[in-house]
Order: sequence, then structure tokens, then C-alpha cells
Amino acid sequence: MFCPLEPETIEHGSFTDNSPATFSLTDEDHTIANVVRFTLNQDPRVTFCGYSIPHPLEARVNIIVQTTGDPAREVLKDACQNLMLMCRHVRCTFDKAVEDFKASNVVKAMKIDSQDSSGDDSEESE
Repeated sequence: MFCPLEPETIEHGSFTDNSPATFSLTDEDHTIANVVRFTLNQDPRVTFCGYSIPHPLEARVNIIVQTTGDPAREVLKDACQNLMLMCRHVRCTFDKAVEDFKASNVVKAMKIDSQDSSGDDSEESE
């Protein structure tokens, strides 16, 4: 799972004030940046959060965070942990729904067999 504070992340900020910071994530794009921005903006400790992509051909995003006083690094860590919990919840909910669907009578009535998944419909078309 994504952890933004691994070696490919660079933090730009002040030594005296830890509430504003910019985090540069390499090998990332709008997908992760937008979801991290959304998660950070849900945190009441965040007064501003946005992201930018310095150049479309460069696989890097800058996430800008301004907090009410807490260290931006800690707030980002918390947001990423919340994001991982949300992803885990969505995955578990999805997996359970698939299991429930497979166990339902609808699937049994469709006569779906995992062995017939070769994609060969020649018998049916004759």
C-alpha cells in the first residue's frame, strides 16, 4: 500500500514552523494526489490543502498542506492511515458483496460454471 513518507518523498518546509509543508511525491500522478488531498481536507486540523503537478511529463506531484498548528508531517501520516482504513473497508465490503452474490439463487439460476470460463461459445452458436 502507498506510504507517502518513504524515501521517494521529499518534504519542503520551515525548521521553525511545522504547520505548513509541501511534500513532493515521485512516480505519482493525479490519482493518488487527489485522494490524499480529499482525505486531508476532511481533517479539521487542516486549513488548506492542494496539489500541483510541476510538469505533465514529470511523474511527480507536490501536495501542499497548511495546518492549524500541528506538524503537517503528522497530519499527512494520519490522513494516509485513514485512507488505508477506508480502502480496506471498501475492499472488505466489495469482497463480501461478491461472496453474497455468488451464494445467491440468482447465480445458481444463471448456471454459471467456473470451468466454462474459457470464452468458447462455439457449442451454443451451432
